[in-house]
Amino acid sequence: MLLTITATAPPGADWPATDLGFLLHKNPGRVQAFSVTYGTAHVFYPVAGEQECTAALLLEVDPIALVRGRGRTSQDFALSQYVNDRPYAASSLLASALGHVFRTALRGRCDQRPELAAMAIPLRIEVPALICREPELAVSLFEPLGWAVEAEPVALDPAFPEWGASRYTKLTLTGTLRLSEALSHLFVLLAALDGAKHYWVANDEVDKLVRVGEGWLGTHPMRGMIARRYLARRQPLVREALARLAEVDDVEPEVLDNAVGFEAVETESEPVDGPHPPRGLTITDKEGAPGEQAQGSAAAPAEVNESDPKVSQARERKLSLATARRAAVVETLHEAEASRVLDLGCGEGALLRDLLKDKAFTEVVGIDVSARALQMAARKLRVDRLPERVKARLTLRQGALTYTDAALAGYDAAVLMEVIEHVDPHRLPALEHAVFRAAHPRAVVVTTPNIEYNARYETLEAGRFRHSDHRFEWTRAEFRAWAERVAASYEYDVRFKPVGEIDPELGPSTQLALFTLTKKEASADV
Repeated sequence: MLLTITATAPPGADWPATDLGFLLHKNPGRVQAFSVTYGTAHVFYPVAGEQECTAALLLEVDPIALVRGRGRTSQDFALSQYVNDRPYAASSLLASALGHVFRTALRGRCDQRPELAAMAIPLRIEVPALICREPELAVSLFEPLGWAVEAEPVALDPAFPEWGASRYTKLTLTGTLRLSEALSHLFVLLAALDGAKHYWVANDEVDKLVRVGEGWLGTHPMRGMIARRYLARRQPLVREALARLAEVDDVEPEVLDNAVGFEAVETESEPVDGPHPPRGLTITDKEGAPGEQAQGSAAAPAEVNESDPKVSQARERKLSLATARRAAVVETLHEAEASRVLDLGCGEGALLRDLLKDKAFTEVVGIDVSARALQMAARKLRVDRLPERVKARLTLRQGALTYTDAALAGYDAAVLMEVIEHVDPHRLPALEHAVFRAAHPRAVVVTTPNIEYNARYETLEAGRFRHSDHRFEWTRAEFRAWAERVAASYEYDVRFKPVGEIDPELGPSTQLALFTLTKKEASADV
């Protein structure tokens, strides 16, 4: 299995790209071999120039060594122990080799080039064959960390395209980060994507995860899933790791414990009884938006059969709904010809990230009542590293949406994405007045769960909402009645769009309404 790390010296840099060798503590002029538990790791440099330098880590696995020590209780049948993909596709084996071979670089130490070790440099990382059946999962894991991610499914056989994709993904990461950061991301996430450690997971793995994940894992939107898979779904270890990450990264433990990762069915083995977010409009984790956290509110088995078609379908539905919702909102804003946009109840900034990527939105304002959510949004958006022209388009402000704020008036559009269901029903009129009357944007986009569709979530108990902080969830008729009443009261027109999977009987998973000022009101504003 192979992994390459390419460093590029930017124009005007006072260091050559070959200084990557100093950072990795591996001479570009030599081919080096290192003995690891299950084979040999080779480090060499296919390219070593002043402008670009590439280091390659090639892990040569001994398949016989993998079998030794498994014992008679192993679930593998006789032939599969010897004929499998473990020697060829990136897995926890490669993560372990990376941690062993680049141990000093992973810790961020470089005595000969300390200033470069502390510097964010342009990097490109390529993994030709990664164990990852859903490429979008790799995107969801690496993108929040500042990487531009290309994840391409590898064909089962290029000669027979009708056979479809294999369980492997070609992964390319591009970004400007410290090398130690990049290595820590790979060390943890390659193992998490594999989901099947090649060695017994014990308490020392918690120490390793907390140490390597310090500074980024505690605020990752999919931290719960990462910890579960990295720790082989051993729930006592997962709970300990999440609690310690909360201490290290100054995050409330209950926020981490309630975090729902990519797999809808990979929830904690027992529900968490930690305190709920404050009543009102606090959204503690909008990247794993409430609509996707339905399965997180119900207990699920700790062990998951990865080959179960229901598991794969649940994962695909989970990711596609989060992606589809944000895409639908962005598309709707384009339809409304909006360029100055308010994200009301922005949470940790998932939608803000998509809006900033689109140059059509010249001004983006994120509002949330939770100061902690805004801090996390700033960290996840890497505001301190944004180019000035992008940073100038973004504003993060604390505010309660049930109170009027003159500074919010005059924008092209306002978005309430998965927000209204977090508001106590008796406070909805105050929100309506603050948004539709006081702020009075040309367009308002509202999304909310369709409670009728909940029957399709197999792990959601009957009568339960998708998220513990939801005050209500509406049927299609109830949402339409509310939206039409609001539109009539504040002189807007309204139309509806489905988002996500559409069930012939129960409708879409998510409901969306676009409010636009009536022609009379729009003319009056002009």
